[in-house]
Amino acid sequence: MEAATRAAHPSGSPPAFASLIRSDFWFLDGNIVIIAGQAAFKVHRGQLERHSDIFNGLFSIPQPQELDLFDGCLYVELHDSPSDVFYFLSALYDGLYFKTPRANDFMAIAGVLRLSTKYFVEHLRERCLTRLALDWPSTLAGWDQREAAATDNLGRYMPRELCPHPILVIQLALDLNMPTILPAAFYDLARYGPSKIMSGAPLPPSAFDTYPSRSQCPSPASHTVKLHRAQLRQTLRGRELVQRAMAHFMASSLQSRAPSADCHFQHDPGDPSRACHESFYFITLNILRSVGGIACGRDADTLYTLTQAMEMLSRTDFSDGQRQCGLRLCQACKVDFAACAMKAREEVWAALPEWFGLVPGKETKEVGMDLS
Repeated sequence: MEAATRAAHPSGSPPAFASLIRSDFWFLDGNIVIIAGQAAFKVHRGQLERHSDIFNGLFSIPQPQELDLFDGCLYVELHDSPSDVFYFLSALYDGLYFKTPRANDFMAIAGVLRLSTKYFVEHLRERCLTRLALDWPSTLAGWDQREAAATDNLGRYMPRELCPHPILVIQLALDLNMPTILPAAFYDLARYGPSKIMSGAPLPPSAFDTYPSRSQCPSPASHTVKLHRAQLRQTLRGRELVQRAMAHFMASSLQSRAPSADCHFQHDPGDPSRACHESFYFITLNILRSVGGIACGRDADTLYTLTQAMEMLSRTDFSDGQRQCGLRLCQACKVDFAACAMKAREEVWAALPEWFGLVPGKETKEVGMDLS
């Protein structure tokens, strides 16, 4: 950013600024004008100095006696997007609140986070990081809570209404060095098919894309944000490993699964534990029918598929051809299988940073499961 140092113009505003848009942040008693792109903001020095040492230091620099003025005030040009400045000032003056988390909050969060990081406004930065951590958690329990929040009362899964497209989050996290939200973001992205991953994400409109005076201030054309080649490789490689983990679980823990040592049917005459064997086979078939999320619109979602497998243990809406019923699985085998599936989910979650190439200096290798 740079302070104005040109000679004063008789009109009180340099001719070059005649076409600037006066934003909603234009206070009659303001004493400093911030210029970003084609937008101008007349605000209060004290408000900026109070929250940012950077602005405090900038305004304390002695200025020449003869200066250009904008609407009777000194002005400062910032090399930031006008939308980011708008969101940043909104947060400083009005606070940063999220009554109900929604995906369309992202542009404001990203803008405030960029400028609060750049200008050292820690309380706004912490609030943005806290919100991002809710949408892109670092724990499996947090992920499960996020997924539950993205499912409505009718069972419809609508993650893009709650959280923005993961490509946007990945780019923001890489730009601002926020590694803790990357595993969840890469996993979310990896649930899409490869062609959808490669097609990128549309950049949502920001404050000045829909500004009433946009005819005076043409905004950049909306465009698609795509991953760089290295990030695409990370995503597709991680996607493959997540799917292989599911295939390994089915082969080792379902298709060849032995009943529990305490199986209630092990002493039945004729065919011990047949009911439990058949139930494991039935779970396998149902997972194969919905593998990759085809049946419910969730592609390559191993964590969800494992949850579905556990939920089958208590469901009573299966059919034997005549009536609805539950699995004929004994309690001991249910407990044993549920523990196995939960352990597999924890192993998958713990392996995500390495599978998606997010562990510096460490090559992707087997983690928790045999992926060979």
